[in-house]
Amino acid sequence: MTAAAQDQWRLLDVQAHDIRLTQIAHKQRSLPELAKIAELEKKLADVDDVLIKARTVATDAARDLTKAEGDVEQVRQRVARNQARLDSGQGNSKDLQAIQHELESLAHRQGVLEDAELEVMERQETAEAAVRGATEKREQVVAEIAVAAAARDKALEALTDESDAEARDRENAAAGIPKDLLALYERIRATSHGVGAAKLYQRRCEGCRMTLPPNDLARIRNAPQNEVVRCEECSRILVRTAESGL
Repeated sequence: MTAAAQDQWRLLDVQAHDIRLTQIAHKQRSLPELAKIAELEKKLADVDDVLIKARTVATDAARDLTKAEGDVEQVRQRVARNQARLDSGQGNSKDLQAIQHELESLAHRQGVLEDAELEVMERQETAEAAVRGATEKREQVVAEIAVAAAARDKALEALTDESDAEARDRENAAAGIPKDLLALYERIRATSHGVGAAKLYQRRCEGCRMTLPPNDLARIRNAPQNEVVRCEECSRILVRTAESGL
């Protein structure tokens, strides 16, 4: 393939823009804010697990408390009825004595139930405190995610603007380069880590960083200026300049 020397030189400008575009894309994918958000999202998932468990415990405790309160209330009502019958003196002495015995049993039963009720109340208070703590922690993490997301969006916006400007400059640099030369550059770049053209500098290929052997240098030295030469090691287009050392 042949192409004017100045068109080959322009490939280096295109290559510089492509390298910069690759660097910008890498920055976009590896912003520290992205890692921060991922870390915070994992933290949020852990907090949500804790919150779900705490809410479950609190719900169970509330249900148990409702039952305990109902049990205590039933005994209190029974005590109140029996005490009223006892106070009224209704019934014979045997009946009143039975009522008195039942009141004693109910008093013991009420004490046991009230102790159980207090225990459930303490469990509920502990569970509700855990819910409040987990909720506050969740709100804190959500706020941190929002801050990190805002920083990410700001950084991405700046990088997008830079990428757009770089793409326009790349388009201008590529304008006028022969299509076959540009197509060859693109094919090589696609399979050579994003580098399709490299400067031959002081007898070294700047693409693979290898110093060319004498026979390759002789071949390139004797090639016409409009011949598109390539590195034998990496197959990239070698662009000759006054600094090639030929």
